Amino acid sequence: MSYQSRMSPGRVLVLGFAAVIFTGALLLMLPISANPGMHVHPVDALFTSTSAVCVTGLVTVDMGGTFSVFGRAVVAALIQVGGLGFTSFGVLFILLAGKNIGLRERILVKEAMNLNSLNGIVKLVKSVLKLTLAIEGIGMLLSFLVFLKKYSPLDALGFGIFHSISAFNNAGFDVFGGFDNLLPYQSNVLLNLTTCGLIILGGLGFTVIKEVLHKRRWRTLSMNSKIVLVMTGSLLLAGTLLLKGTEEVTWLGAFFQSTAARTAGFSTYNLGKFTNAGLFILIILMFIGASPGSTGGGIKTTTFFTMLKSIFSIATNRDCTAFKRRIPNESVVRAFTLTILALSVVCLNTLLLCVFEPQYSLVQVLFEVVSAFGTVGLSTGITPHLTDISKIILSCTMFFGRLGPLTIACVWSYHPPSNLLYAEERITIG
Repeated sequence: MSYQSRMSPGRVLVLGFAAVIFTGALLLMLPISANPGMHVHPVDALFTSTSAVCVTGLVTVDMGGTFSVFGRAVVAALIQVGGLGFTSFGVLFILLAGKNIGLRERILVKEAMNLNSLNGIVKLVKSVLKLTLAIEGIGMLLSFLVFLKKYSPLDALGFGIFHSISAFNNAGFDVFGGFDNLLPYQSNVLLNLTTCGLIILGGLGFTVIKEVLHKRRWRTLSMNSKIVLVMTGSLLLAGTLLLKGTEEVTWLGAFFQSTAARTAGFSTYNLGKFTNAGLFILIILMFIGASPGSTGGGIKTTTFFTMLKSIFSIATNRDCTAFKRRIPNESVVRAFTLTILALSVVCLNTLLLCVFEPQYSLVQVLFEVVSAFGTVGLSTGITPHLTDISKIILSCTMFFGRLGPLTIACVWSYHPPSNLLYAEERITIG
C-alpha cells in the first residue's frame, strides 16, 4: 500500500491546501504579476496567497497599486479554489476527463465540505459549481452597474467579477487601491446590499442553500439547516443593534459591518477609529464566523449553538435538544473540543504578536489574530506594518482557521479506529 493511500483525508487536505498556497505565492512573485516598477517581497507574496486561498482578505500590500491584471486574476483564482475547495475542482477535472470518481475522492470531498454521508457526493459537487456560477454571475452584474458610474466598461467588468468572487467566497479582498476597501461606497445602497447578499449566501453553506431551494418549507428542513438559518439571522440582528448602539454609524453601515464580520472582511468604515466596545463586538462575531460547509471560517454557527444548548441542558438537567430533536453527545463534545482548540490558537498567536509588536495595543493585536483565524480579513490598519515574523504567524493562523483546528490536530496523530474500551471512572468537575 502506497504512502499516499495510507494518508488520512485530513492530511491530504492540509498538504493540498499548502501546495496551492505555495504555488500561488510563486505566481505572485513573477514580474508579470506586479505593476511596472513594483516588486513583491516573498513574504508578502506568501501572505497574500495564504490570505486568498484561506479566503481571508488580510493584506500587507496595496492590492490595486501592487498587482497587475494578471496578478489580480491569480488572486481571484486562488480565492475561488480556496472558497470551493481544491477537492471540488479536482472532482470537476476528473468529470471533464470522462473518468469515474473513486471512493477516495468522495471521502476527501466529504471531509472538505463537512458532510455526514458519501451519498450524492458527485451530484452535490455539480450543484455547488452551478450554484456558485449563478450567484456570482448575478453579483457581478449588480456590482458592474455600480462600478460603471466611475470606471470604464472594461475596468468596471473586471472589478465586478473580482468583487463578486471575493464577496461570495467571504474573502473581503478589494482591488481599488489605497487600502480604502469599500469606504468610497459607504452610502451606496445597491453595492452594500449586493455585497451583503453575496456574503450571507456564501456563509450559509451549500447544503443549506440546496435544501432550502428544494424543500422550501420550514418544517421539512433538517435540524442543521434550521440552526444555521436561526443563528445567521440572530447574529446579524444582534450585531447590527450592538454596532449601532456603540459606534457612530448608519443603520446601513451597522448592518454591513455585522454581515462582513461573519468572515467576509469588507469594510465601509475605518475600523481603526472604532471604540474598544465596537471592536470587541466584531471580535465575537468574527470568532463565531459562518456555517459548516460554507466559504467562511470561525468556529461556525452550529458549534456556538450546540455549546449554548449544552450549557442550558446541564443547567436545567434536561436533554440537549433543538427543534424537537436530540443533539448527539458526540456533537457536543466535538463543539467544545473545537472551540477550546480555537481559543488556544488565538491566545498563543496573540501572545506571540504582543511580543513581536509591542507598539500595538492588546485589542489591536487580538483583533488581527481573530480576523486571521476566522478568515475574515477585517483590520484596524496595522497588518501592512507588521514585521515579517508576525506576517508569517498570521499566515499560519489563517491556515489553521481555514482547515479547522481539529483537522490540523489530527494530521500527525491519525490512527485507525480501535475497539479497545477502558473502564469508566468519574472525576470531580467544577
